[in-house]
Amino acid sequence: MTERGAQLADATGFDSLSLAAVARSFGVQTPSLYSHVKDLADLRDGITALALGELAANIGDAIAGRSKKDALVGFATAHRAYSTEHPGRWASLQRQAGQAAVDTAAARRIVQVTDAVLLGYDIAGPDRVHAIRIIGSALSGFLNLERSGSFAHSMPPAEQSWPELIDALDFLLTHWHTRQRATS
Repeated sequence: MTERGAQLADATGFDSLSLAAVARSFGVQTPSLYSHVKDLADLRDGITALALGELAANIGDAIAGRSKKDALVGFATAHRAYSTEHPGRWASLQRQAGQAAVDTAAARRIVQVTDAVLLGYDIAGPDRVHAIRIIGSALSGFLNLERSGSFAHSMPPAEQSWPELIDALDFLLTHWHTRQRATS
């Protein structure tokens, strides 16, 4: 059920996903789905959990044996590839997930692979939360603007700005402690 919903979300858009569309894809009536999902929110959280697991696996593969900027590049590249290959699943990650998705092993795995990237930068404690939010905001912002075509009307192409974004994140993370001392 969740996989079919994810496939439909990739094909037609996460926001247009409905239980009726999923039921049609199985050739059944919508009420038949209620033995598998509670409601549309439950299906959407299932898709989010699926996407978290898939993305975490992709990131894990991309950062294995790497540290610092090499790990950051792998992390960012995994996000970009996932957003392109699975646009509906990516969109499921761009919303406030329900508690059911947040409590999954997949969500914990995303935290682990993100932490693995930050290990090379020696950012600890509450600063990790700030660093994770900054990385996530920068990557999601860029990828969402790129997907919406917002970068299509100016030069240079977004492809040339992508490494600039990663370089800027690497610079920030590398100099995190210097930044902290300068503002204290």
